[in-house]
Amino acid sequence: MPMRLHNNIAITAALTLSCAFCASAQKAPVKVQLSNAQGQSVGTAELSPAAQGVNIRLNLMNLAPGEHAIHVHAVAKCEAPAFTTAGGHFNPDSKHHGLQNPDGPHAGDMPNFTVGADGTAKTTVVAPGVTMGDDSHSIFTGGGTALVIHEKADDMKSDPAGNAGARIACGVIAKP
Repeated sequence: MPMRLHNNIAITAALTLSCAFCASAQKAPVKVQLSNAQGQSVGTAELSPAAQGVNIRLNLMNLAPGEHAIHVHAVAKCEAPAFTTAGGHFNPDSKHHGLQNPDGPHAGDMPNFTVGADGTAKTTVVAPGVTMGDDSHSIFTGGGTALVIHEKADDMKSDPAGNAGARIACGVIAKP
């Protein structure tokens, strides 16, 4: 085998192995600690890549029963009590809010989830508009984002936040 061809094969194999390692590192789950306005833990979210978007496995407690909105917000800050430091919804494409909005959605929009009568929720929601990569839709963009739970359900169409009410819990999403 000519030396040049042998070197090209070796380089290609090394790059493939390197890229495979990088891809697996980006696919490692990311754990987010969520706290309420009093700084008390309300549980965790574990984020991992989905076929399209990011799976968010919720294990929550001490929340009001009923349906709640959850969104990825643009800034990796969760200062209580109102969590306004998390900024607006993560929206790199400058769209309108809502999964049912013809001019939307924000990248950080996702379906509502339900808290049981005992104040807990163990479920998985999918954030279809975000990734865990290095692109403009990555939850790690600009040093990270925030996961915010709202007091009410999202109506899936009203701008800017789906009439979901106050922000009641927040957790910073950052690369491990």
